Amino acid sequence: MEIDLPRDWAALCALVFVLGMKHGFDADHLATIDGLTRFNARSKPRLARLCGMLFSLGHGIVVVAIALMVSLVAAHWQAPAWLEASGMAISVLFLTALGLLNLHAVLSAAPHEVVRPVGLKGRWLGGLAQSSHPLLIMTVGALFALSFDTVSQAALFAVTAEHFGGWREAALLGLLFMLGMLVTDGANGLWISRLIRRSDEVARIASRVMGVAVSLLSLGVAAFGLAKWTLPAVDAWGEGKELAFGTAVMLTIALAFVAALRLARRPVKA
Repeated sequence: MEIDLPRDWAALCALVFVLGMKHGFDADHLATIDGLTRFNARSKPRLARLCGMLFSLGHGIVVVAIALMVSLVAAHWQAPAWLEASGMAISVLFLTALGLLNLHAVLSAAPHEVVRPVGLKGRWLGGLAQSSHPLLIMTVGALFALSFDTVSQAALFAVTAEHFGGWREAALLGLLFMLGMLVTDGANGLWISRLIRRSDEVARIASRVMGVAVSLLSLGVAAFGLAKWTLPAVDAWGEGKELAFGTAVMLTIALAFVAALRLARRPVKA
């Protein structure tokens, strides 16, 4: 999705970190980390708690690598005109589909079930979706980074970094993006591992709180992106507010996450 990055270095770094945190709450990330954590929960509980962090580490390494490669050719490369429009269309379609699928998962779950996040990309992984080795889990995260949305975002970081120096700045932006993902995906892996250990009413409520929050976030970001793309007035109004919007989204999802986490920590009633 199109992002107008700020020209101030400090604001740019802050925004990229927030974008990384927001990216970590992508429904595809949540669904895949959920599957990896559940697969390892019984036989390797320590690894299960680290699945989110390992996933985002592999994902982030590819982001940094792409940013570095693009930064080395940025002076001799110009993005084609079709890239922005196609990127926007793909992002809106994917976010809408993920939002609707996760909302359906919440509404259709039986009262006794814990709601599991629904993703699209994880269905293409085959046996890798059930990995029990740290390097394989990182590989899953790396494969997720080989998508149009992530590649275009990493390329945008690299092109913007040219205004501040070159490949070092591009690498730093990639690392900040990865750090943001590590925060949210790591916390998500810990939360899921805790949720798996209990199946009481509190766990079922917590999973629904998080499911609704993720679906509404996906649909809201898709709707706002579509409005910016089709309505010049909305695009003009949103110009220069990228950091504020990103922070607002993160605060909203963080509040839902904290609420779900607090519910999952409540003692099970005898």
